[in-house]
Amino acid sequence: MSTSGDAFAIAAHLHVLLRRKTGRVTDTEWMATNADYAREIVRHAREKAAIDGHVELLQWADKLEAAIVGMGTVPRRTMLEVAAQVLRDAPPLEEHRYIGRLR
Repeated sequence: MSTSGDAFAIAAHLHVLLRRKTGRVTDTEWMATNADYAREIVRHAREKAAIDGHVELLQWADKLEAAIVGMGTVPRRTMLEVAAQVLRDAPPLEEHRYIGRLR
């Protein structure tokens, strides 16, 4: 099983390859932490490798797939759940009231 650092390094390398070879921009951190997203990137990389002949994409898609095998045991959260948690953890905004008058 690879570490999360390994998964991130693989995701970063695949991100660069996809950007250079296909113009596709990916979210490296999400790819390294979310198995569903990583699987979709693996599928896309393999599809582009088959269509356009980018053999290097196949190699890195295989590496990412091997790295995400262990991700299935970690509870996955959607982006919405993560964003909601960030908002809950944020300090409350100070209430500003207009005092005075318009001229």
